[in-house]
This record gives sequence, C-alpha cells and structure tokens, in this order.
Amino acid sequence: MLTSNRVFRRFLRDLFCPGTPRPPRASFPAKERSANSSTRGALKTPDALESAVMHIGFFGGSFDPPHLGHLAVARAAAEAFDLDRVLLAPTARQPLKPRGASAGFADRLAMVALLCEAAASVEDPTPKTAPRQRGGRTIFEPSSLDAPRPDGSPNYTVDTLTRLRQELSPEDRILVIVGADAFLDIRRWRSPETLLRLAEWIVVSRPGFSLWQLDGLGLSTEQRARVHLLEHVHEPASATGIRALLRRGAVGSNARPLLPASVLEYIHAHRLYGVESGPRSSPGQHLR
Repeated sequence: MLTSNRVFRRFLRDLFCPGTPRPPRASFPAKERSANSSTRGALKTPDALESAVMHIGFFGGSFDPPHLGHLAVARAAAEAFDLDRVLLAPTARQPLKPRGASAGFADRLAMVALLCEAAASVEDPTPKTAPRQRGGRTIFEPSSLDAPRPDGSPNYTVDTLTRLRQELSPEDRILVIVGADAFLDIRRWRSPETLLRLAEWIVVSRPGFSLWQLDGLGLSTEQRARVHLLEHVHEPASATGIRALLRRGAVGSNARPLLPASVLEYIHAHRLYGVESGPRSSPGQHLR
C-alpha cells in the first residue's frame, strides 16, 4: 500500500536533510521545469524538500517471475530520467492476456519485493547504471496497486494511474515504463487518451525500433512530447524463457544468472513453474 504523500515527504525530509545535497536533474529530457525547480538542485531545508517535484516511475507487468531483465530496465529508466521512486507493480489480471499468469498474484508480489531488496547487491551489467539508493535504501519498491479487484474484473492501467495520481502531489510527475511493443498497442488499451494525459511514457526500445513507428498511433504534438525513448538497455532475461528453463529442471545452471538468489529460493520453496523441490509455505512469508 502506498504511503500518503505527506507521510512519504516527511520520510524523505528526515532521510535527506542530514546528508549531502542532491545533484541537479540535468538529465531529464526536454521538459520545462516548474516554478519550484530552484529548490530541486539541493535539498538543504525541510521547506525546500516539501516543495520539490518528485519523479515517480511506474513499472507494471506480469513479473512471472520477476528477473534481472526487469531490474536492468528499472535501473536504466531511473538513471536516464532521475527517478525518485520506481514502483514495480505486478498485474493481477491483464486485460489483453486472457490466459493469465502462471503464478498467483501473492507469489508474484512477494518475488517482486525480493527483487527490490536485492537491487542494491545484484551486480549491474551496465556500468553507467549503478544501484540507486536514498540513504542506504533502494528506490525500487514493490507495489500492490494492481492487486486483484474485488469483482474479479481485469486491471486496467487507466484505473491504476488514476489511483496513483490521487496518492501524489499534483506537481509530481508519473513516468510509466513500458516496452516498445506494448506501447505500440496502446490504442487497444482502455481510454488511451486519458492514459497519455495522466502520465509520461518511457518507451523501452528493442533492436530495430525507432520513433517513426509512433506515427501510426496518431499522437498529437502534446502527446508526442510526453513520450520518451529509452535505448541501449541490457536485458539479459525473459520471463517466458526462465519458466521454460525451470520446467526443464535447469534451476541450478542456466536459470541462476537470470534471477536473484532470493527469488530462485522462493520459487523452490513455493514449487512454482513446475519446480517440485522444497516445502510449500505461505506466499507472504518472504515479504518484510
């Protein structure tokens, strides 16, 4: 559950004020700063912190299972857009994937929490994107925003972003991290115009992808300005490939470099993805 904006800002004030000033956000691409931008170069006082605009990354998906490729994308987005927080939110029921996830939502959320905990210790394959921390705490956070709905209906991103916007200050920016193929399909999502208004979009490029492919989406000039391309992301894993390795019993060899040890241990303990060894325990056991 997301903390309220006021509680979270109080936490940040207590965390940052005793330390060194933050560097300026010079890397944010082609966006005008708000009137509060003069306070964002260094958080020296509680008042300055209270007025700072936050950049919140939202990274949704199946996370079935969460793996080091997800972490590589989250790190690259955090560095390129100087994100203050990155919420990793497994989706309970994706509207465009009727077959659903292999693992239940509780298990996937628990594994995402382990991935976030491991972010500070897992080696980053791209030297420019060292683990980001605030006062010794990783900025990557598990989020239950896309938890199962009471009526069992699909989770629509427009509803999730609306709830997230209500949790934040009006000045804060939401940047959705999404793969290029998924974004090119955004016209099939519910309320695409509202989606493009609620958030900015970090489109993670794949080989051969270029911005001209966005022309087919019919974006206005204002909408196009809210779409940013993230290139050259080292993504060493795919969830589909990992599940196949696990089903073949390749847990101890090929799958190990693709998953944090804690996530692999969780899969063993909960007998997920066809892994038969290890005792079954409660899905929330590994959540701290």
